[in-house]
Amino acid sequence: MIEVRNLKKTFVNGEIETPVLKGIDLKVADGEFIAIMGRSGAGKSTLLYQMSLLDEPTAGEILVDERYAHSMSESEKVQFRLSEFGYVFQDYALLPELTALENVALPLLMKGLGKMLSYHQARAALEKVGVGHRPNNLPSQLSGGEQQRVSIARAIAHNPKILFADEPTANLDNESSHAVLEIFRELHRKGQTIIMVTHEEEFATEAGKIVRIDDGRIVSVEADR
Repeated sequence: MIEVRNLKKTFVNGEIETPVLKGIDLKVADGEFIAIMGRSGAGKSTLLYQMSLLDEPTAGEILVDERYAHSMSESEKVQFRLSEFGYVFQDYALLPELTALENVALPLLMKGLGKMLSYHQARAALEKVGVGHRPNNLPSQLSGGEQQRVSIARAIAHNPKILFADEPTANLDNESSHAVLEIFRELHRKGQTIIMVTHEEEFATEAGKIVRIDDGRIVSVEADR
C-alpha cells in the first residue's frame, strides 16, 4: 500500500535548518496495523504527515498504491486524500458549527457524493463507532471520547484504503482511550489498513507491527505481534 524510500524532511526557519527525518525506509502492506512510536520530537508525526500526503518531504520517495507521490499534482493529491485516506487527529479537528452528522458527511459531499447518499453513509459510520444516537449534537455538546468517535466516523465513512491516526488517544481519559482502540481493533479485524502514531506502549501493542523512531531514524521494527 505504501513504500517509503530514504525519506528526509528538514524544516527551515530563516537560516536555521532542523532535520527531522534522516532517511526513513518503510513498507506498509495491505491490511496491516502499524504503530509508530518514539519520544517527543523523534519524528513520528512528521513521518505520518509525509506518508499521508499532508506534507512534502525534502528528499526521498513515497509510493502509494504503486503511484509516486511526487508525480501527483496538488489537485490529484487532494482527490487522493479524499477518496483513499482517512485521518484521525488528537484534537479531533471537527468543525464547531456543524453537527456530528454534518461533520461526517462533509468529506463525502466534497468527494462528489449526492446529499442523500452522503448523509446515509455518515449515519452508518456514526452507528459503527457507537455515537449513532448523537447525530444532531454540536462538538461542544459531546465529550472528548464522543468527539473522537465522530472523528473516526468521518475518517471511515468513505471506506478508505488507509486510516491514519496521529495520537488518537492523547486527549482522552483511560476509558475513552480503550473504547477508541477497540474501534481500531474491530476495523483491523475487518481488513482496514491502519497507521497510528502513539506514545502509549499499552496501545501500541494492539498493532501487528511496532516501528520505533529515534532522532529521525527507524531504530527497530517489531513485527508479527
